[in-house]
Amino acid sequence: MLKVEVILGNNDVMNISEGLKEIKVGGLTVSKVRGRGKNPGPEIHASKGSEIFVPQFSDKYKLEVIIPDSKEDEVVSIIKKNARVGKIFISQILRAVDIITDDEGEVTI
Repeated sequence: MLKVEVILGNNDVMNISEGLKEIKVGGLTVSKVRGRGKNPGPEIHASKGSEIFVPQFSDKYKLEVIIPDSKEDEVVSIIKKNARVGKIFISQILRAVDIITDDEGEVTI
């Protein structure tokens, strides 16, 4: 199993979610986060336009999904097709346990 984490600079969440549903990828966790990337956030005009403030952090969206190894390329392709800007991080999941059923492994996802 793999954990796919996506940090998006724009709100492309719904397009990605719909694409993942089409390939039968279920649970998706979405968080609105603040962060700093290579490029600074947009300028904010304060004090009736007389001052310009560049925020240290900007709003971003974080998606997390656990998938079977076999769907890695398909999931990455859907994310790339539906997102305008961001990063994809993929890591191994060593173990998954369903709290209610006590099932383990891919059946939990």
